[in-house]
Amino acid sequence: MRRLSLLVFSVLAACAARNEPEPALMPAPETTRAIAQGTLTGFRSPEGVNVWLGVPFAAPPVGDLRWRAPRPAQPWDGVLNALSHGPRCAQMTNRYDRPEGLTPGNPIGSEDCLTLNVYAPDKADNLPVMFWIHGGGNVWGHASSYHPQNLAVNENVLVVTVQYRVGPFGWFAHEALRDSAEVPLDRSANFGIMDQIAALEWVRDNIAIFGGDASRVTIFGESAGGHNVASLLAAPAAKGLFHRAILQSGSFDSFPADEAENGSEKTVNSASEIAARLGAKTAADLHALAMEDILQAYNFSEFGFLNLPTIIADDPLIPTPTLREAFDDPATFNAVPIMTGTNRDEMKLSQALDPRLVHNYFNLVIWPKRNGFYNALSDYQSRLWRLRSVDGPAERMAAGGHVEVYGYRFDWDDAGRLLLTDLKNLMGAAHSMEIPFVFNRFEFFGDVDRVVFQKKTAADREALSRAMGSYWADFARTGDPNGDGRPSWPVYTSGNRAQLLRFDTQNDGGIAILEGVETADLILADLKEDKRINDKERCIIAGALIDWAPSFEDRVRAVLPCR
Repeated sequence: MRRLSLLVFSVLAACAARNEPEPALMPAPETTRAIAQGTLTGFRSPEGVNVWLGVPFAAPPVGDLRWRAPRPAQPWDGVLNALSHGPRCAQMTNRYDRPEGLTPGNPIGSEDCLTLNVYAPDKADNLPVMFWIHGGGNVWGHASSYHPQNLAVNENVLVVTVQYRVGPFGWFAHEALRDSAEVPLDRSANFGIMDQIAALEWVRDNIAIFGGDASRVTIFGESAGGHNVASLLAAPAAKGLFHRAILQSGSFDSFPADEAENGSEKTVNSASEIAARLGAKTAADLHALAMEDILQAYNFSEFGFLNLPTIIADDPLIPTPTLREAFDDPATFNAVPIMTGTNRDEMKLSQALDPRLVHNYFNLVIWPKRNGFYNALSDYQSRLWRLRSVDGPAERMAAGGHVEVYGYRFDWDDAGRLLLTDLKNLMGAAHSMEIPFVFNRFEFFGDVDRVVFQKKTAADREALSRAMGSYWADFARTGDPNGDGRPSWPVYTSGNRAQLLRFDTQNDGGIAILEGVETADLILADLKEDKRINDKERCIIAGALIDWAPSFEDRVRAVLPCR
């Protein structure tokens, strides 16, 4: 599942938005609030939402607090003008930062980055809270990429977005750190997840002052954010801090603690390897390293991301042998109502920029080299993603007696054309495409938005977006996504009669029930007979499936005569 964790939110990156400065904001006196840390003032957004940006929720994890569980936030004097996002957490730039004028392969951000943002409708009072966790492979990304104002005002919910340590600062398993632990959770290697727990504790203690209901908190996130939602579900330390959970294209995979520390044949950049590379042996040595040196010590993945283990199980924070096993029994996870889903064409996001798969002229004219293979490669990997992130976990939870699970698939694929580039085919219902619909803001892919989200599809998109926002918000309100005037969304039932809710616009069948469970046997049987591809391509796809799920290798080899 390494490929899954490294996908991010952009396609046609060279066409994306210019890095234009935001207009200066003025504090709005009516947004002044007093919390335990001090007094802060936000601003009013054009949508009529009260916004507070860059609010510290934990002490800066710098110096001796690097690679420690987060400590309580420090108070401030005077009034904090919460008018701008905090810096992104320390990370390396990659190809998806080019739209901001940033060259890939350079350190950026700060270790002092543990801030959150609050978006509250006017006159908010005891509203459900939706706590958004950004994606980016857990090695990249920042909360300022997301704009939930429309979701907040349309659905009368309060939204919080959070920053957390990423990359080696968020996940790092080393003996010297465990041996020098000052509190029990310092022995965990999942620092990024502990940051999210600290932010949820801040929400518990403070959100009522902003108009939120601390007894109705929904955690939701996409891609690595969804992966983190699964981790919070499995973390005993997060118990009681949230009451529903939504995974959008998430994951239930993890690394063993020993592998994260010492490596294996398939793991690069283990913590011990990096420490040795940098000449660090003790906790003091590790704390003294320069941020830039730590980041530059890592090898990169094929997508230009730092390559390292994230989400570490058999650990003080996630005690089960694997993250996936936590969901076998409601006693070993925080068994709240859960929504989990994927997009029909998840893999097309990465495929669209892969020179092995597409002809690309100046990032303006792009088309698949072999259309049948291009679509088949996406289909089977995207189906495997669904199996491992929806049907598989839902079946495990149902078998253990937890039945409050809702599954979905997002199918919208009506992007337009740019010159000879057919985005409907190139992207389809790609990874991250559902985010603009959930947030009801069709500004996500930069300048290419005007091609992806054309005027002729605006009415249908708006209707689908408002329906999805209502399902998400009703789930946050009650733990049940159903409401008046929308197609009924049944809970996931075990076995062949499993039902998901499919999200699409009316011209493509609308919101409707999708019946049947996805299984490895179905995926391999279809792959064996697929007429779109030749035998060589069939074996390439089989290899990609094994790369995703090594445990499938024997089953794949039994069905397909690939070497």
